[in-house]
Amino acid sequence: MRTKQLLVAFLTFPFFVNFCFAQLNPGIKPVVDEFGRELSARLNQENLHAGISVAVIKDNKVIWLTAYGFANSENDTPADTSTIYRIGSITKTFTAVVLMQLVQEGKIKLDDPVEQYLPEIKKLDGYADAGKITFRQLASHTSGLKREPDVRNADVGPLDKWEEKLISCIPYTSFNSRPSEAFLYSNMGYALLGLALSRVTGVPYMQMVQQRILTPLHMNDTFFRLPDDKRTRLAEGISNNNKGTINAKLPLKEIEGRGYRVPNGGIFSTPSDLSKFVISLMGAPPLISAKSLNQMQEIPPGGRNYGLGLMLFDKNGSEIIGHNGSVPGYTSQFAIEKQSGYAVILMRNYNIGNIDLERTAYQLLKLLKDAP
Repeated sequence: MRTKQLLVAFLTFPFFVNFCFAQLNPGIKPVVDEFGRELSARLNQENLHAGISVAVIKDNKVIWLTAYGFANSENDTPADTSTIYRIGSITKTFTAVVLMQLVQEGKIKLDDPVEQYLPEIKKLDGYADAGKITFRQLASHTSGLKREPDVRNADVGPLDKWEEKLISCIPYTSFNSRPSEAFLYSNMGYALLGLALSRVTGVPYMQMVQQRILTPLHMNDTFFRLPDDKRTRLAEGISNNNKGTINAKLPLKEIEGRGYRVPNGGIFSTPSDLSKFVISLMGAPPLISAKSLNQMQEIPPGGRNYGLGLMLFDKNGSEIIGHNGSVPGYTSQFAIEKQSGYAVILMRNYNIGNIDLERTAYQLLKLLKDAP
């Protein structure tokens, strides 16, 4: 295994060395060199024959882009910087950006009741007693809605039927608290948000994201529906758990659809393509105004370390914004350190392991910030 990983590193680095390291100053190169060696060794210790791809951004430019391990365990296909992964809940940040675009355009206000555009929301279990839910509350996980509907197979079904599946789940979704009273991460909340936004514009949700984000940013390797000619580049998803059980069939099954889970976790992408979106959140080119981006970083009443589609943290005196994602077979993380202008993206094709992507991203950001 170790020999194979060294071979992967040898094959991968020469192709990207000029692109990645030409922009690195002398103080940064030793940092990423050592980080890369440690990450490769830790990946080897996972004993999953899996892969991790990495991107580092500085001042709106990708300065380091590489990969370790394997995209496919059966034929030893090495992971590389064009490997496609699922980004899971990072999709929520895309949905929140569309929300802010519509607010900027004057089509809606953050505190508008969602029922004005999605009357089906009134069928939520307990809605009459809980009170009206706003766009802000859905986007900040302060709507009071539980994480998932209380119905079997909500996460099963074809991509083109996700709206029907979502609407069928509404009566089986209840409240944990009244709106704005508490934070509770809700996948159902974000699915409802995505459908409500499409009702506002009259444009289907996936088409809206394509038109408003993917096409303007030239994100040509980012999809809701993975094209047939891209499937050879999809990393093999390894759905594993703490007991050591591995399910390789579930990630394959979910390629065709995840039931209602589209605006909250439906996107496929690569680290290099996702970098374009992260850079847009850093302001070049901006998809939303500075005012809107600031609003995304405001914690509303009842909230906790979450704005609108962005997780907010203060780590060792550093303000960090970002999001993580996890679906069967894939986990991902992006994090932006606001003061230094650095950002990190990590994507891998397994779920559980000794490598904590969030902690790893924060550690790398600190190393980069402290470098000479």
